Amino acid sequence: MQPSTDVLVLGGAGVDTIVHVPELPLPYADSYMIRPGIETRAGQSGDFVALGLHALGLRTHHLDMIGDDHEGDLVRALHRDRGIPLTSVPAPGGTKRAVNLVGPDGRRLSLYDADRARDSDRFEEATVHTLASSARHAHVVITQPCGAALPVLREAGVSLSTDLHDWDGVNPYHEAFALQADIVFLSTAALADPERTMRDIAGRGSARIVVATAGAEGAYVLYGGELTRTPAVTPHVPVVDSNGAGDAFASGFLFGTLNGEHPRRAALYGAVAGAYACTVPSTRADAIGREALLAQVAALPSRVA
Repeated sequence: MQPSTDVLVLGGAGVDTIVHVPELPLPYADSYMIRPGIETRAGQSGDFVALGLHALGLRTHHLDMIGDDHEGDLVRALHRDRGIPLTSVPAPGGTKRAVNLVGPDGRRLSLYDADRARDSDRFEEATVHTLASSARHAHVVITQPCGAALPVLREAGVSLSTDLHDWDGVNPYHEAFALQADIVFLSTAALADPERTMRDIAGRGSARIVVATAGAEGAYVLYGGELTRTPAVTPHVPVVDSNGAGDAFASGFLFGTLNGEHPRRAALYGAVAGAYACTVPSTRADAIGREALLAQVAALPSRVA
């Protein structure tokens, strides 16, 4: 039977409240007058990956635990309005939420509400198995309760990817994701020795590709034992916010690999998608489309492409 879904995204559905601040880190003061204001919108890591994949023409399905609350209504409306299928499992603690402090240069500091997740949260194994069995690939966000679903995904025989975000290479929570995924994304931000961590992931786990994003330095791709660097792409319009850039990179990269591209070529897709995300204000949820991405990759200088 042919898969009916290209990518199943597990976890990472939630809501962010965006607060623009005059600088980061924010010096202590009794109060600040905030402009352009404070806004709440749906969109966390899993939402952004699903949105990015969908915009690139991949058949995408999102599964997560979502509360019966205002934040949950925002998440459900985002998927409904964009035409992205969503399987919503009741979340007793409520929908995941965070506050993002965004500086003038687009950098952000995220404050996550840890009370929304419960140690007892679980997906029904039958639901995970059914959705995974009809997908070509599954992207697993590191939010609760996705770790418990990893064995079920493996049993379903679907290939896996995950994003460890700003993992320090030590925190044991991330290891289950790092060692069971076929494609591992992570940031170099908290790594003392990115190459050592990348090779450790590949050496001890299932990963055939490890990608470490490094902001303006670009991204590093470990594949077949060879480490290469993909330069960052400069957006055509000013950078306004880095929120969602890593998720967009992952979406572009997965689009490339699922269409048979070599990982180095897929990294260019990721770089273009990530650069586009940096031009989208944090109060919006938007992603680059297939035609625009392919055109921008084709227009890259030969020394890059």
